Amino acid sequence: MSAPAETDVRRRAGWLPANQDDLESWLAGHAERVDALGDDIVLHPVIVEFQRLIDTDAVVRLYMNEMIAQVPTARAYKKRHLTSVDQLLKLMNEVLTLAPEFGRDTMVMTPLTAILDWTMGTPAGFAAYRDTRINAMLKKILDVWCEFLSGPDSRYVLNDSDAGWKSAEAQLAVGMEQYEYDPADPYGGFTSWNDFFTRRFKAGERPVASPDDPSVIVSACESTPYAISTNVQRRDRFWIKSQPYSLEEMLAGDSSVDAFVGGTVYQGFLSATNYHRWHSPVAGTVVRAFVEPGTYYSEADSEGPEAVEPGNSQGYLAHVATRAIIVIEADNPVIGTVAFIAVGMLEVSSCRIGADIQAGHRLAKGDELGYFQFGGSTECLIFRHGAISEFALAAVPQERSSAKTLVLARSKLASARVGP
Repeated sequence: MSAPAETDVRRRAGWLPANQDDLESWLAGHAERVDALGDDIVLHPVIVEFQRLIDTDAVVRLYMNEMIAQVPTARAYKKRHLTSVDQLLKLMNEVLTLAPEFGRDTMVMTPLTAILDWTMGTPAGFAAYRDTRINAMLKKILDVWCEFLSGPDSRYVLNDSDAGWKSAEAQLAVGMEQYEYDPADPYGGFTSWNDFFTRRFKAGERPVASPDDPSVIVSACESTPYAISTNVQRRDRFWIKSQPYSLEEMLAGDSSVDAFVGGTVYQGFLSATNYHRWHSPVAGTVVRAFVEPGTYYSEADSEGPEAVEPGNSQGYLAHVATRAIIVIEADNPVIGTVAFIAVGMLEVSSCRIGADIQAGHRLAKGDELGYFQFGGSTECLIFRHGAISEFALAAVPQERSSAKTLVLARSKLASARVGP
């Protein structure tokens, strides 16, 4: 397995600003907006419910207070140092009617992560974001935000201002000419922010590589290579520094685990401005498709306890985060069983499996499987031992930090071994 990189994928992929000062500026502005509301702030019922949990559960209250208190103060980034649980709840409350704005280098695509980021790397934070009570409340909060992002009021960011997604710079960054949209419509023909986020390519874009060659495996997502691991084990210590893949946890105990012991895992991460739908890597038949509930803001503490230097937790998250798991039996018997895992993390509100993606459904190579409704950021493909001859990725790195090449959806990812 390639060596872990001391880098933050959230920043590399555009979910948070790469420059610390830009993030500080956004956080300061958000806090000022909340402070300006004063006594006029009205907490959403879901935030009131979270506050009630904190007030009535001593362990939850301990975690929430301690993770704020444990954020280092000996750093220059004191604007990000939350002062209280009350302030945290108010900052979260105002995100519930906020849609991400465009910025060339300053996008905050995951505003809740921006607020929680420091706390996620503290000892209390590691425990808090694995706590089932806190995680369940975070899911409720994310569901409320997702409802807003799926409604027409979220379209206010689909405009041609400098911070709007219809601006010339945003259209260029997104590559909008490749997608289905209506340039004459005030909102590009989109019904909501989520409708824009899950936009589809125009006909003819992203053609399926070698559609009639069963030995060619295509990329399930538009993503950047993160890691390739061989000889993966049924059970391994995925929480340690090297984050080895552990099949039982990744696949949530699915009966397909036996088929993959000793096999290969390919993982890639998705960028904020790219395509967020998933496609079948092979022609075959769906065996099972389900969503496994998991965590939202849990980090791998093996990657460094300092919240100010968040580690790269992509491998760890493939085992614990909410994820869609789709098991496919390939028509090519050499490939055999394949598993696709769409891992939702941070602000992910849902991993949406297509309505027709059920046991027995026939798939052509490249057919759509589903999509990240918002915030999904990493994908895994799992292959049996001996199924892969080679990966067709000239830029797959020996170290994750050098992974910079975007692999297009439905382009050639790998070749299957030829023969039995």
